[in-house]
Amino acid sequence: MKAMILKKISDLKENRMPLDLVDIPTPEPNESEVRIKISVCGVCHTELDEIEGRLEPPKLPIVLGHQVVGLVEKLGLGATKFKIGDRVGVAWIFSACGECKFCKKGNENLCDDFKATGKDVNGGYAEYMTVSEKYAHSIPAFFTDSEAAPLLCAGAIGYRAIQLAQITDGDRLGLTGFGASAHLVLKMVKYCYPNTKVFVFARKEEERQFAKKLGAIWVGGTTDSSPEKMKAIIDTTPAWKPVVEALGNLEKGGRLVINAIRKEDYDKEYLKNLSYQNDLWMEKELKSVANVTGKDVSEFLKLAAKAKIRPNYQVYPLAEANKVLLELKEQHIRGAKVLQILSLNRFGSVCT
Repeated sequence: MKAMILKKISDLKENRMPLDLVDIPTPEPNESEVRIKISVCGVCHTELDEIEGRLEPPKLPIVLGHQVVGLVEKLGLGATKFKIGDRVGVAWIFSACGECKFCKKGNENLCDDFKATGKDVNGGYAEYMTVSEKYAHSIPAFFTDSEAAPLLCAGAIGYRAIQLAQITDGDRLGLTGFGASAHLVLKMVKYCYPNTKVFVFARKEEERQFAKKLGAIWVGGTTDSSPEKMKAIIDTTPAWKPVVEALGNLEKGGRLVINAIRKEDYDKEYLKNLSYQNDLWMEKELKSVANVTGKDVSEFLKLAAKAKIRPNYQVYPLAEANKVLLELKEQHIRGAKVLQILSLNRFGSVCT
């Protein structure tokens, strides 16, 4: 099968073609697994963290990608959840042990044996992949393949971030950064908390105008002070500067939720500006988002279909994965980015 693989860790500023298009063996499903013929795969900032070495080193060579949509093409022994031809998605969570205290409490995202799609096992930048039927998710008929892909990470992690923000209807919410995840968070909030005012802080004017178009009550730059303090702010940026700036826009007892698997180091010096007195005192909180659970993914897909939440996205052929990653690195972002897999003219449902 065709796949885009990562062979070594490198800086995208120096290596602008980190992935190679190659032929590798088509995987066979193990017991209780399904094989998926992939139609599309979303592109996530986490892929940049993997390529540039900010995550624990993946098993190389590796097929990246964890926002996978396709059709069940083969069943492993004992797999009964799906039938051939069912449309399914795979998210960042590939598996967990199921036995530890975190798994037993439904917090499988914190499991020590958590395995990530496209990091610990081959992911969706390919024509096929296999996954346990437990971690394959039915895709609601409301969505096209390309609409569904960003929901599996940007949407699901945004859903978890809203839960961790602990807001109620009418609370003021801030969003720092306005890319794939934040624009879905705004759409969720408009549906679930119709009386909540959303304030958006973004670097680029086009992102601010996009947020305003989607219903933000106020938009400003990353270092701007909002006209009102907020109960919670969700940070979706790769940088440290927005974290420090966001703390100053929280009300007393407010919570900042950092929705990023890693932060880049290019502005870590900005942390020296962090002041306990001005930024953290008065019982303000910092909370990180770690991965997602299978429940997060399945619940969000149902919510998104019910609320008719469609992501804004751009589609590219799989062979242009390197170009897409560079656009993401250079923050040329408006919504989500989705790769269309090479063989789709021959099989599967496709949104173009």
